[in-house]
Amino acid sequence: MSDTKDQFSMQDPTKQYPQPPFGRQPQPAPGLAKQMIPQPDHGETSYKGFGRLAGRRAVITGADSGIGRAVAIAFAREGADVALNYLPSEEADVREVIQLVKEAGRNAIALPGDIADEAFCTQLVDQSVEQLGGLDILVNVAGKQTYVENIAELQTEQFEATFRTNVFAMFWLCKAALPHLPPGATIINTTSIQSYQPSPGLLDYASTKAAITAFTHALAKQVVGKGVRVNAVAPGPVWTPLQPSGGQPQAKVEKFGSEVPMKRPGQPAELAPVYVLLASQESSFVTGEVYGVTGGNHLT
Repeated sequence: MSDTKDQFSMQDPTKQYPQPPFGRQPQPAPGLAKQMIPQPDHGETSYKGFGRLAGRRAVITGADSGIGRAVAIAFAREGADVALNYLPSEEADVREVIQLVKEAGRNAIALPGDIADEAFCTQLVDQSVEQLGGLDILVNVAGKQTYVENIAELQTEQFEATFRTNVFAMFWLCKAALPHLPPGATIINTTSIQSYQPSPGLLDYASTKAAITAFTHALAKQVVGKGVRVNAVAPGPVWTPLQPSGGQPQAKVEKFGSEVPMKRPGQPAELAPVYVLLASQESSFVTGEVYGVTGGNHLT
């Protein structure tokens, strides 16, 4: 992690966090942040909040680690209560998140389950609304990414599973959440640089991210009349368990992030402030947008 005391200290961003090479560190999917070397920075010690989301109620998928974890920490420190969705196998990571949310003085609701199942997505929203007393923010972060070099080796089962987790779940959750969202509420989806500059070994993943981008643009226009804003964040390479647990081959993990102008991967803590902005009233004139956090690569 960075030795930065908070997110406001001025420093050289190219040297702010670890640069490759990294060691090989295979994990079974979906992976755990606590087993990564170096461990990702989710803002545990650095993120400071200012009450920008005071009293808001949010659902965050993939909240155990990576970007979802960083968003949960930031939201709680900005004053929001959060419902945390994750897979049961990720319980070890999410326990740490729950503790951090509680230390921020906010309510943390743990709702494990697989969002690739439509019935669970409906249940997730209903339970969140019931236990949080309503819903103001939906953040779709959880994703499936498995590197396959050649289309001949890409199985239909994987292609379908990637779409169910990345695209279908977003559709189901948005559909279930919208009747509960009041004017001023926000939906934040997570697309990727892969939507614009797809890697050949991420054929199915990149395709889902392109779908998320289009879905965000279209839904934003559909619901703006209800006073609900819909935006997306497009990360570049970010140091999360998604990468060593099959998202990249180990040879690419060793040099992960070296291809971007900053010559390093981003850390989840560097994504969280963008989600906070899009969830807060500070971005009141922003909808249907995709914010890139890519280390210098353009969304083109």
